[in-house]
Amino acid sequence: MRLPFQLSACAEMLWLDKPMEWRVARLTELGFGVGLWNWPDLDLEKLERIGANFTIMNGYLKGRLADDDGAGMLLSSARETARIGKRLGVDRLNLHGTGLGDGGIPIWQHDTVTGAMWLKAQDTLNRICDLAEEEGVIFTLENLNMLDHPGCPFGSTNDVLTLVSVIDRPQLRINLDLYHTQIGEGDLIRWCQKCLPWIGEVQVADNPGRCQPGTGEINYACVAQALSDMGYRGPVAMEAFASGEPEAALAAFRDAFTL
Repeated sequence: MRLPFQLSACAEMLWLDKPMEWRVARLTELGFGVGLWNWPDLDLEKLERIGANFTIMNGYLKGRLADDDGAGMLLSSARETARIGKRLGVDRLNLHGTGLGDGGIPIWQHDTVTGAMWLKAQDTLNRICDLAEEEGVIFTLENLNMLDHPGCPFGSTNDVLTLVSVIDRPQLRINLDLYHTQIGEGDLIRWCQKCLPWIGEVQVADNPGRCQPGTGEINYACVAQALSDMGYRGPVAMEAFASGEPEAALAAFRDAFTL
């Protein structure tokens, strides 16, 4: 048996009754990397002392890709967040087409993305890459599903792949969230193959329910084998709630990705 991937888990979605530093420390004790969302409410000094491997964190606090005002906010907030990320040693800083509000609802909703919006998004992401090069960090762009995140521009797996592959700079990778891909497109293994050259991280949860692998319809053991066979050796992160005890959920996740 072998574990070909670096496994991590989103601390925001496990042990919801515990302080964040306790969750981060426990994940570290169990041998997992740690994913975070936004940083302003975190006790950064306590997190620094834990010595965790933070694999990903939201890379902005506000802003959006496809208009001048939104791009300005995004770049300003991304630079501030990049410096927090470097302080914690975060591997990747995550972006979306627009900021997300309560319940993950996009703050800036567009059912139709125009050609001008595509061009502006490319310009914004190139500027993000310039910022990343200056700061010595890496950003990812995450796909989302439109049922949970209606009207999010550039949310589909195909849109994210198109943007990242057209820009094709090492400072911008794909955060390929297979839970969202399953709801939006399905055909997970072929999407992994298409995105492979640009993947920075793979995120997983089962559907329905957004709990750990083995609780829904996705054959994650098959996905894990396919990722290994195609040569992927990067991080795989469980961004999921636990259907029962968090440590049992993490064990199920580890088992699904152990070949």
